[in-house]
Amino acid sequence: MVAEFNVAVIVETSNSYARGILRGIHEYARTRRWTLYLTEHGRHEIDESFAGDWKFDGIIARIETDRMARIIAAMEVPTVDVSAARLVPGIPWVETDDDAITGLALQHLRDCGLQNFAFFGDPFYNWSIWRQQAFERIVGPSNGTDASIFNLPVRKEPQIRWWTQRETIRAWLDSLPKPVGILACYDGCGQPLLEICRYFEIKVPDEVAIVGVDNDELLCEITTPTMSSIEPNAYHAGAVAAEMLDRMMHGATLSDTKHAIAPLGVRKRVSTDVMAVADRHVADAVAFIRDNAHRNIGVDDLLGAVPLSRRVLEARFRQALNRSPHQEILRVRTDAARDLLLQTEMSLSQISDALGIRHPEYLSVFFKKQTGLTPREYRDRSRARQRQSMAD
Repeated sequence: MVAEFNVAVIVETSNSYARGILRGIHEYARTRRWTLYLTEHGRHEIDESFAGDWKFDGIIARIETDRMARIIAAMEVPTVDVSAARLVPGIPWVETDDDAITGLALQHLRDCGLQNFAFFGDPFYNWSIWRQQAFERIVGPSNGTDASIFNLPVRKEPQIRWWTQRETIRAWLDSLPKPVGILACYDGCGQPLLEICRYFEIKVPDEVAIVGVDNDELLCEITTPTMSSIEPNAYHAGAVAAEMLDRMMHGATLSDTKHAIAPLGVRKRVSTDVMAVADRHVADAVAFIRDNAHRNIGVDDLLGAVPLSRRVLEARFRQALNRSPHQEILRVRTDAARDLLLQTEMSLSQISDALGIRHPEYLSVFFKKQTGLTPREYRDRSRARQRQSMAD
């Protein structure tokens, strides 16, 4: 079969987010008559191999160096950018929804009972700046945002000598009110931050709870303790970029509006495995709910796990979390159902079984009461939004 289009994919292979983009591009391309050109390289490395005598009909690139920007602009072929650096103005681009990522991270930390929040950023990257701005908007001045934000030094090169910042970061961590939840701008910052906490014997997650972004499985699992992280929909970002390029190669003109891709959810690990409430019995009850999210538990089960009467338990929950034990059970089980609906192809019957619900009809009733949508509607609308973003 003769290829219709020859496409250069200038995306690094060295991190999980970029590899997710590549998978999305490949899945789209395999249903078309495309040939893809890709070489192995790291982020910020200059891959000039595609700029020789190759003839390309289109390019999908993470344009993150000035030299790469000049080379690609000079080729004068349809191009979609999948970087936030914005070094070639005027071309369409696909990136993460940084507001949604930040909001999801802060909600996760709030669900842990935390009331103090901080941001750990790297202004070398635009998406870190945008996530910081979202953090400041969401948290507001009541949290003392100036003191709660730490940024690595501004620099011209991506590399950072972490050990030279160790004492400065420690002083910042010591200054924060405890317990505190920290959003690290991405896993590449969250991982060394955890190492610094371990070096100075700062307790994670009891004193400092940390959530990163990108859900790089290797980085998140290799840390001590393992790191919670927001999982972006990199696969969908790659597929959207490929569909946009396809239209451009067929003659369409697309604007340079950002196509923001919403995250998939939170991958919870030990670094945020905390219930930061002063009331130990409430914390134990919440831990029991989380550990048994797959079971059809009720408030009576909580009473067997903590030495309190129903009335006292209700009052303490209201004081600590501003919600009832029953509401917390529904919240945790609704989140579990959402995760299964968005991240698996399980049927409603299979999801009901996984959550200890005898009848799928009851799953629909309780899920709709909590979200306003049936499970099927929730899944269908989420996928419709993904298809629409590809068509925009």
